[in-house]
Amino acid sequence: MLPYRILARKRSGDSLSPAEIRAFVEGATKGEWSEAQLGAFLMAVAIRGLSFEETRVLTEAMTASGETWQLSLDRPFTCDKHSTGGVGDKVSLVFSPLVATHGLPVAKLTGRGLGHTGGTADKLESIPGFDLDLDRDRCLRLLDEVGIAVGIATGAVAPADKVLYRIRDQTATIESLPLIAASVLSKKLAVGAGALVFDVKTGAGAFLSDPREAGGLARLMVAAGNELGCKTSAWVTDMSQPLGRWVGHAAEVREALTTLEGDGPEDLTRLSATLAREALSLHGWDVSLEELTGTLRSGRARETFLRWAEAQGANAAWTRDPVLELAPEEIVVTAARSGWLASVDTRQLGLLLVEAGGGRARAGDAIDHGVALHYRTRLGSRLEAGDELARVYVRTPGRASANRFRGCFAIEEHRVEPPELLREQVKG
Repeated sequence: MLPYRILARKRSGDSLSPAEIRAFVEGATKGEWSEAQLGAFLMAVAIRGLSFEETRVLTEAMTASGETWQLSLDRPFTCDKHSTGGVGDKVSLVFSPLVATHGLPVAKLTGRGLGHTGGTADKLESIPGFDLDLDRDRCLRLLDEVGIAVGIATGAVAPADKVLYRIRDQTATIESLPLIAASVLSKKLAVGAGALVFDVKTGAGAFLSDPREAGGLARLMVAAGNELGCKTSAWVTDMSQPLGRWVGHAAEVREALTTLEGDGPEDLTRLSATLAREALSLHGWDVSLEELTGTLRSGRARETFLRWAEAQGANAAWTRDPVLELAPEEIVVTAARSGWLASVDTRQLGLLLVEAGGGRARAGDAIDHGVALHYRTRLGSRLEAGDELARVYVRTPGRASANRFRGCFAIEEHRVEPPELLREQVKG
């Protein structure tokens, strides 16, 4: 099937047949389409869009382009959770041991951070010895042993996505909703957990800052996931400010452990429990938010986290005394004027931490896991001139400027009501 004909039809806005979409995915996977042709197809999709049926077929073809683990065939009661990414988003580190403590295993392939957000893989690698290499057999062993298996996404699973994501990044087609849905779902469905919960972020620190776009993506992924045989639901949640009090890989692991013993920040605790309840409900298990927060207060979920970490290679000495050090140089960021905290440029906060060494601007960059930000206020808070907004921890003096961090905080004369954390629930 000639690429030229497929490109011309999509450029004109025609609906593509399943065979044409599969030819595109096969061409990407096998290298039979040039990068120019792949880029042209992605741009045509970004401009013309895809129907739901085209999106479903694209997702299915990308899922089948590599290994498919189909875990639910052997372990039907499993779940996965995916976030579209945010600043301070360490929910997976709380969600996974929480649902596993309630008897529902979690199987998850995750990615590394790029840009203003940190990846779950990078957070876990701040733990000494933690091993993210995962294949199907090891995944099943971990599920049986501790109820959690988390690994790094590899090129063997949905390899078409690896090719297409790189080209999307180069061709300004990252934000196309059908392409996002197919990219995320193909990797999740290839692993094949029995249920899937999405946390779709919106607001200043999210890739989709417009709540309408975020809601559209949530509905598309839920509909496609269910259509393709996986019990799927989603929440659209706010990322107008950092989630919790800490940002930075080691700092977020520390905050997750605090939350897993019932002493975490309210927003992180509530979101983690809400998504855990959603995952359990997809399998028909009715566990209340009160029960889940009670499990956190009991410390049992923290014990599950530490057993899981050791099972995935973490140093036994660390699991007995889980200490993670922050970078030693401390920068205090204070309010320049009195008033009410009206908004936070959350994306820019994340980028400033990347500049300080706490993330990667390019794939392959080294990360300083000790770089961190302690968020000391909340949207809607009353502030006086000189009050602390944040503390930044860096390894090398001069890699962060208090003034640049201060510029991320907008203080106004009148109070602005902060947005709701839980904005929209999307069910199948």
